[in-house]
Formats: sequence, structure tokens, C-alpha cells
Amino acid sequence: MSIRVMLVDDQVLLRTGFRMVLAAQPDMEVVAEAGDGVEALEVLRATAVDVVLMDVRMPKLDGVETTRRICSQPDAPKVLILTTFDLDEYAFSGLKAGASGFMLKDVPPAELLGAIRSVHSGDAVVAPSTTRRLLDRFSPMLPSTGTETRAVDTALARLTDREREVMMLVAQGLSNGEIAARLVLSEATVKTHVGRILTKLGLRDRVQVVVLAYESGLVRAGGGAA
Repeated sequence: MSIRVMLVDDQVLLRTGFRMVLAAQPDMEVVAEAGDGVEALEVLRATAVDVVLMDVRMPKLDGVETTRRICSQPDAPKVLILTTFDLDEYAFSGLKAGASGFMLKDVPPAELLGAIRSVHSGDAVVAPSTTRRLLDRFSPMLPSTGTETRAVDTALARLTDREREVMMLVAQGLSNGEIAARLVLSEATVKTHVGRILTKLGLRDRVQVVVLAYESGLVRAGGGAA
């Protein structure tokens, strides 16, 4: 079954280029397009989509708020943020809003296609280490409210000691294999722990684990564990 992709960008030429690349793939289909966030939300009400390629700087409704509204819906499609600059504050805000990752607009086609497939399969595109660089730079500008902090603390209380340990290592950018070596566990066991962490905390992927770890204070800006 093909991956159903939606293109959201106010530049028609860019959408055309992305559509041509995706149309050449046997496992992908562009099922919808939109030129701004308002139009995207309207289209999504009537169209089944698996992955949304989301520009961030658009008229009417920007990609960050559009992503937030999409990801708040049940059975929402995955969102892949497209940005012009690495370490863009919009990319950071997009991750907080629920995006599964971000890519630069000038990324080679093969990397974009791989990213779409990864997001569709449930993986995060942005490496945790890259996410941490974003958080180190921008988290002081977007502090959590007291209500959000209390909610995070309540969610973390559901984790076992081992799950908290694994979560901290995920947040520090380690892969499952690296975590397994660090904790002297099998990689399968680590994968199980990560799955339970995502389920207990209601998170979509590893990128969201990193964001939550910063919000909760488990990891401080600069990369160290609290």
C-alpha cells in the first residue's frame, strides 16, 4: 500500500518539485496539496493522509500552529517539518508541536524519501543529538508553564527506575545499541523499554522523548543530565 503524502507549502514551484520526486516512487502517492495552514486543515478533513510535508513560514496560518492542530487530532498523520535553515527556531517549535522530525528544503531527494518512509514507519527523522542542539539553543526562549511542568512530573511518575534511566540516555542522543552497551542489556530489551516509555508518556517518537526530558529537567541545556 502506498504512503499517502500531503504537500503543504506556499511556493507552488517547490510543491511541484517535491511532487515529481515522490511520483517516481512505487510506494508513495501525493494525495493532497495546500498553500497555507488553513487550507491544509480543510483538506485533511476530507482526505486520508499518512505523512504531511509541512513548510513553516506560510501566510494565514504558519506550519507550527498547523502542526499543533494536526497532531492534536486522533489518528493524526505524521508531520515532517521542512525548513530553510538548520537550527531554525521554527523547527524547534515544530518539534514541540508534535512533528516527528525536520528536514532542510535542499536535502538530497534520496534523504527526503528515506525520511518520509522512516516517519511513516513510526521512527523519528531528526537524530536525538540534532534535537538536543535545537533545544540547547532555543529552550530558554520557550519556558514551560507551571501547569505544563506539573503535568510532565505526573507523567514521569509512571515510569520505572529503569525506564527513567533509558529515557535519559535516549534524551542524550544514544541509539538503542549504545544504550544496550551502556546498561549491559540486549538491544531488544532496550527497544521494549523505549516502547513502554512512549506508551506511558503518550509520546509519538524518540524526538518527543528528548523534548520532554528538557521540559522535565531530566536533561539540561548543554547536554548534561540533571
